[in-house]
Amino acid sequence: MSFFSDPDAVARYAEGPVRLVPGFDGLQRMTTLLLRERVPATGNVLVLGAGGGLELKRFADAEPGWRFVGVDPSAEMLKLAEATLGPLNARTQLHEGYIDTAPPGPFDGATCLLTLHFIPAEQRLQTLKALWLRLLPGAPLVVAHHSFPQAPDDKARWLKRYAAFAVDSGVPAADAERAIAAISEKLPVLSPEADQALMTEAGFEGVELFYAGFSFKGWVGYKPR
Repeated sequence: MSFFSDPDAVARYAEGPVRLVPGFDGLQRMTTLLLRERVPATGNVLVLGAGGGLELKRFADAEPGWRFVGVDPSAEMLKLAEATLGPLNARTQLHEGYIDTAPPGPFDGATCLLTLHFIPAEQRLQTLKALWLRLLPGAPLVVAHHSFPQAPDDKARWLKRYAAFAVDSGVPAADAERAIAAISEKLPVLSPEADQALMTEAGFEGVELFYAGFSFKGWVGYKPR
């Protein structure tokens, strides 16, 4: 999306998730805890959609022995990630591109937060399979993104709730309305059932919902041992 190549918009990126994603801080904390269940103290974690660096910094602050590979298609967002990480860059490798750009690993865990809703279903499955290939047996994948029923009335109801949360967080109502129109028209959002089925089809087992915040859902799944 053009937003992620606009330097001014990117500079304001950190304001967005807190205002638009219900429980964003809790989502990051829960993701850290889910990784910690399986990732060893000196583990390697792959972060797909790493631009901005918010989750990279959270993970790195929480676990001083972890090392990271971050992948994102936006050069501007990766610059922001570098600035956000500061001295933590010493434990992080950043790559511009998509999942196929990521090194083969294998990694002890992976995350993909607020990213998969940009990817069409057929490409999303390939992305999940590519993540699976890069993980060690037993390693977790944690994902979270827009996911809500796709019947027209249901879709409209959940998008209105997304907009209401944004307005309650201080976003101008006109901006919130434009946002839900863009999501409805441009994002290839899937239903929660379809999202979970794709993770299973990609080879992950034990797939469980761990987070639900209005239009956002999050799952954890594992590569079989």
